[in-house]
Amino acid sequence: MYETNKMTRSITERLPGVPGGTTSLQPGALLQERYSILKILGVGGMGSVYQARDMRFPNTTKYVAVKEIVNIADPGMRDMVTKIFEREANTLASLDHPAIPKIFDFFTHRDRSFLVMEFIDGRDLEAHLGDLAGMLDESAVIEWAIQLCDVLSYLHTHKDSEGVVEPIVFRDFKPSNIMLDSQGRVRLIDFGIARGYSAGQRGTMIGTEGYSPPEQYRGEASPAGDIYALGATLHHLLTKQDPRLEPPFSFAERPIRKVNPAISLELQVIVETALNYNPGDRFQSAQAMKDALLGLRRRQSGQLNKGATGTLATVQVAVSGSKPSTRGEVQPLWSFKCEDEVRGTPLIHNQAAYVGAYDNNLYAISLSEGKLLWKYATDGGLPGSPSAHQDLIVIGSEDRRLHVIAARTGRIQWSYYADGPIRSTPRIADGHVFFGADDNALHAVNLANGRKAWRFQASGPIRSRPCLGNDRVYFGCETGDMYGVDMRGEQRWRFKAKRGLTSSPIWHNNVLYVGCQDGMVYALDAGSAYPIWRFRTQKPIISSPALEGSLLFIGSADNSLYAIDIRNGREAWHFETEGQVNSSPVVRGDTVYVGSTDGAVYALESGTGRVRWKFQTGAPITSSPVVAGEVVYIASFDHHLYALPA
Repeated sequence: MYETNKMTRSITERLPGVPGGTTSLQPGALLQERYSILKILGVGGMGSVYQARDMRFPNTTKYVAVKEIVNIADPGMRDMVTKIFEREANTLASLDHPAIPKIFDFFTHRDRSFLVMEFIDGRDLEAHLGDLAGMLDESAVIEWAIQLCDVLSYLHTHKDSEGVVEPIVFRDFKPSNIMLDSQGRVRLIDFGIARGYSAGQRGTMIGTEGYSPPEQYRGEASPAGDIYALGATLHHLLTKQDPRLEPPFSFAERPIRKVNPAISLELQVIVETALNYNPGDRFQSAQAMKDALLGLRRRQSGQLNKGATGTLATVQVAVSGSKPSTRGEVQPLWSFKCEDEVRGTPLIHNQAAYVGAYDNNLYAISLSEGKLLWKYATDGGLPGSPSAHQDLIVIGSEDRRLHVIAARTGRIQWSYYADGPIRSTPRIADGHVFFGADDNALHAVNLANGRKAWRFQASGPIRSRPCLGNDRVYFGCETGDMYGVDMRGEQRWRFKAKRGLTSSPIWHNNVLYVGCQDGMVYALDAGSAYPIWRFRTQKPIISSPALEGSLLFIGSADNSLYAIDIRNGREAWHFETEGQVNSSPVVRGDTVYVGSTDGAVYALESGTGRVRWKFQTGAPITSSPVVAGEVVYIASFDHHLYALPA
C-alpha cells in the first residue's frame, strides 16, 4: 500500500471540525411558504440536498433542487463554510451555459442557508459507470467530452458585466460532479470551490485526490488544471480504473488501450495529452482540446479520412503551438475546382457557397457535398466577393456591371452599369447596394429595381468594400483618400493617407479601423476623421481588419498577421508566414483564420498567435476565410474552393 496526499473528495473532509451531515427537513416541509420538500437526494458533511416542488406554479409541476448547509457551532468554521456556500451561489448566478444548472433563489431559514437550483433529472457519471456491466461506448464518451470542453471553455473565457475576461477555474472536475440528464446531456454540478483565476495566484491544496493535477497540490489552480482533471475523468470513464485508488499521477503507466483495446489510439492520445504532468505540455485551452475531439468525431463518422495521422498532428499543434510542415494535418471535407484562379472571398448563404473566379463565372456550390448547383457567366473577371439579400446574390465584375442573380436558379434579375470595372465587394443595407468602381465613384443603387439612388465622385478608383455606421457610408480609394458620406451621398469629411486604401474599413463604437498601402493601420474618429492612433507595419497593407474584443487583426505584405490592442494601438503579437498576408482574417471564438500567398491557411490562437493547424493549398491565397458552423471555407489561386474542419 502507498500513502496518498490528503486532498479530499468533499468539502467536509477539506474542513476539519465540521460535524457529520444531518438533515433538518423532512418530506412535506415547506420552505419560505414556497418550496415543498419531496425527498432527500443526498446527505453530506455540510448538510443535505433535497428535491422540492415550487408551489408558486400550482398548475404546473416545477421541480427544484434545494441545497442546505448545517448550522455549525464553531463560529470561525461556520463563517468559512458559509462563505464557500455563498461563493457557489454568486458564481452560479453569474453564469449562463446549457451545461450549468440555473440558480433560482438563495436565502437563510432558521440559521441555515439554502440554495435553490434547477433540478436535474438524472444521475452522476460515477453512479452510471458503477452500474454498467461492461465498458462505455467510445462515441458516447467523445460526445460527453466535447460538451465538457465546451463548458470549460465558457468558464475559462468568462467575462464580467463590463466585458472584461474573468476566468473561472472549476478545481474539482470528476465523474461524481458531472450529471447525465434525461436527454443524455452532461451537466456540471457543485461549484463550491470554483473561483476566479489570476495568473500567479496561489490558494489552498483543494480538490480531489487522483483527479487534481500535480500543481494544484502546491496551491496553484489554473485552467490547465481543469484540463488535467477532465483527462483524469475521461481515463476513469474509459478504463473503469478509479484514480483515487491508484498511485498518484500514474496515468502514463496505465494506458487506456491496455485496459480497453476497443478505444481508438486517437482518443488515447487526446486523453494522454490532457494528462501531461507539465501544464505547458497539455492542451493550451479547453477549446483546443474540443477541436481535437471534434476532428476525431468527424473522422469516425466518415466525414474525414480515417486514420491516426491527422488527429495526432492536430493534437501536437494544439499543444505545442509549433508550425506544422506538411499537408494532411487537416483534410478537406471537400474541394471544388473552378476553371481559373479564385481571388475573392466565398459567400455562404442558404446552404450554398457562392464564389467568383477569373474564368468570368460565379459558381453556386452545395455545402453538403461540394457539388456544382449552377454557374452564371459574366463578361469579365470576378476579383471581388458576392453579397446576399434574401434570395438575391449580388456581385460586381470587370465587365463594368453589377449583376443581381437569383440564388436558387442562377438567373439574372437585373444589372447596373458603372463606367469602369467593378472590383469592390458590394455592401447591402437599407434597401440599397453600395459599391465602388474604377470610374472613381461610389454608387448607391436601389436593390428592388436596380435604379441609381445617388453617385459620389471620389478622387480615384474605389476597390475597398464600403462600411456603414451612424447613418454614414465610409470607404477608401486608391489615391489614399478616405471618405465619410451621409446617406444622401453628401461628403461629411475626408481623410488623406500617404498611399492607396484598398483595405475595407470596419466601424466599431464610432471608430473606423483601416489598413493602408503606406504600411499603416489607422484608427479614425468616425465623426471627424481625427486619427486616434496609428500602427506601423513594414510593408503595404491590402488586408481588411477583423475585430474581436479589444484585439484588431490585420495582415501585411511584410508576411505577418498582426494583433493590435485597440485601446492603445500597440502590438499584442504578430505571426510570420512565408508570404504576404493580403487575405483578411476572420475570428471565431478564440481562433483567428487567415490565408497567405505562401499558399497556406492558418488557424491561430487569437490570444497568443500560436498555430492550431495549417493547411497547404497549391497556390497563393488572397481570399479571406469564411467560417460557418464548424467549417472554414477559403479559395486559392490553385482554382479550388476548400471546405476545411474548423
